[in-house]
Amino acid sequence: MENMEAMEACHWKALDDNDVGCMLCPHECRIAEGGRGICGIRVNRGGKLQAAAYGIYPAIHLDPIEKKPLNHFLPGSRILSLGSIGCNLSCRHCQNWSLSRERPEGMEGYFIPPHLLIEKALDRGSVGVAFTYNEPTINFEYIMDVSPQLRSRGAKVVHVTNGHLHPGPWGELMEHTDAANIDVKGFSEEFYGKIAGGRLQTVLENVKTAVNMGVHVEIAYLVIPGHNDDDGQVGGFIEWMLSELHDQVPVHFNRFHPDHRMLDVPPTPPGTLQRIRDQAIGRGVKHVFIGNLGGGDFNDSYCPECKKKVIERNMYTVRQKGLMEGRCKYCRTVISGVWDR
Repeated sequence: MENMEAMEACHWKALDDNDVGCMLCPHECRIAEGGRGICGIRVNRGGKLQAAAYGIYPAIHLDPIEKKPLNHFLPGSRILSLGSIGCNLSCRHCQNWSLSRERPEGMEGYFIPPHLLIEKALDRGSVGVAFTYNEPTINFEYIMDVSPQLRSRGAKVVHVTNGHLHPGPWGELMEHTDAANIDVKGFSEEFYGKIAGGRLQTVLENVKTAVNMGVHVEIAYLVIPGHNDDDGQVGGFIEWMLSELHDQVPVHFNRFHPDHRMLDVPPTPPGTLQRIRDQAIGRGVKHVFIGNLGGGDFNDSYCPECKKKVIERNMYTVRQKGLMEGRCKYCRTVISGVWDR
């Protein structure tokens, strides 16, 4: 597709009265002719569901892979990072709301033809493409068009995602994905309903699917004071990780800062983040990081066996000091991650 044009969406069905039912995510939006789904970019035109933001990427940067954040996936590398528009959640604390609330009308100038993305994916030292910033998976059709071709050229495909998709399309995406940072935004359905506008169980099942399919998965948990920092949610999340995944899945407990519709909530106290990190490590999670907080050694990686430092980080600058061929050079324990292209 050389020029931007109407692109019929995947995963929908025709309904009566010329309505359509979108089946991409758990909202299953019923969309009247001329209307759009919760995500803002899947539109009913003439009784057909169209992917109105196909190939629209107004945000493009060459980022450190650690900014996704991915700490155990090709550390020290850079990746071409693309942000589109729209989102299928409605998080009150959204930090990318200028993209997630945007609509596709009048944004044709940001269209990137698939062939051009594929040509540029490995330019300037990039290891591939990260679909990030807004919720990438709602641009399902474009990602499915480009991902197999990217990977055939040796480019890595990364998603920074809320994981709020139906299992069918989620599995299709994961077949063509190398790594994903998946948000677990809290650990109760009440939190998801009131703060994020989604369903926790859907996300948890999709995290498990990605891990079981061999995708490198890291989890982000944004710690919001008074909303998801209680022992019940944090403890439940840690126990779920240990029982349903495995103890070397990296987790990032990230610091909240006031944004969007949660300007009245204070930033997460550093002591809260340190307490949660200590709790996770104490229960057996091997790779626990603190994001959005400068200083400290809480973003370094340690051998789960001998406890020696194997990767040292200073923000997005990485120095590997104790890792050889994916093993701790001191005791030869395998460190879970993707270390070589």
